[in-house]
Amino acid sequence: MTIALTLREDEELWHEAAQNSLQPSFIEPFESYSEMPSFLGSGYRKEIELHPELWLTIVDCELRDDYLLKRPSSNHPLQLGVLLSGIIKDDDCGWIGEKNTFISGGGIQRKMKVKSFQSPRMVGIDIEMSPDLLAIFFPDKDGGIPPELKLLAKDNDWQTLIYPEMTPSVRFLTQQIFNCPYQGITKRIYLQAKVLELIALQISPILTGGDFPQASPLKSDTVARIHHAKQIILSRLENPPSLIELAALVGVSDRTLRRGFRELFSTTVFGYLTQKRMEKAEQFLRGTNMTVAEVANLVGYTHLGHFAAAFKRRYGITPRECLLGKKSVSGL
Repeated sequence: MTIALTLREDEELWHEAAQNSLQPSFIEPFESYSEMPSFLGSGYRKEIELHPELWLTIVDCELRDDYLLKRPSSNHPLQLGVLLSGIIKDDDCGWIGEKNTFISGGGIQRKMKVKSFQSPRMVGIDIEMSPDLLAIFFPDKDGGIPPELKLLAKDNDWQTLIYPEMTPSVRFLTQQIFNCPYQGITKRIYLQAKVLELIALQISPILTGGDFPQASPLKSDTVARIHHAKQIILSRLENPPSLIELAALVGVSDRTLRRGFRELFSTTVFGYLTQKRMEKAEQFLRGTNMTVAEVANLVGYTHLGHFAAAFKRRYGITPRECLLGKKSVSGL
């Protein structure tokens, strides 16, 4: 059996459980403690404020059944997590636990489903922070976020999801965090140091330019099919197939097609289509004598307002301004 809840339902369950939880005597002023909702299983969740924009969550529980959490599209902080035991799987085919940890970059999180599998014990930690803290804890020479880490601070763009390898060092450090031997302010200082060390371990492959292990990489045959799908889009900008039709044409599921575009081209299928339509439209507007309406129709838009809005989002100017020779805000 699988228990399925929306994010709001999950939050309401935990809020109610927190109100009914007996607070252990060892809980510090900078911590909050909640027993797990009995509907989901048994155990607890402890949240610790290490900094006004840096939170550590420690979980030790036993799930009654498999648990599916439906998350809506929303703004998301920078999040890193490690499971010492238990398994979680998300829509991007990322497996968390056993061999992989995860980094969920700051930005807009896509609507997704996250499944936690029933196990005798699920133990792990979760770190949430403002992406701006990257410039404080790991600044570049100018005091800003290092260019290599900007993929973790997407702001109003789709977030980056990465599944680093569970190394012995990461496991040992997580165990130290989970089994912190101190109390009071010493505990907070100790956890601050260990959490920063863990973050450094997780992001070091990015900073050093090394390979960053990914969960469930695409097979070479699938990569070829995704590239074939891209060519179909390019050849049919004015009348592209639907997502399901495109997936069928190249012989993959629509889910694999969506995932493949995110991994290979860092955008969605629709995002790629729109990008290429706008690039072609700009070429026509600057290099031919066609009208705005003719260009819009040529790249697949029947509604001039929709075309103009998409063009301005891409270049910062209207199609008419482009036609008249104005340079785009992006400098393209």
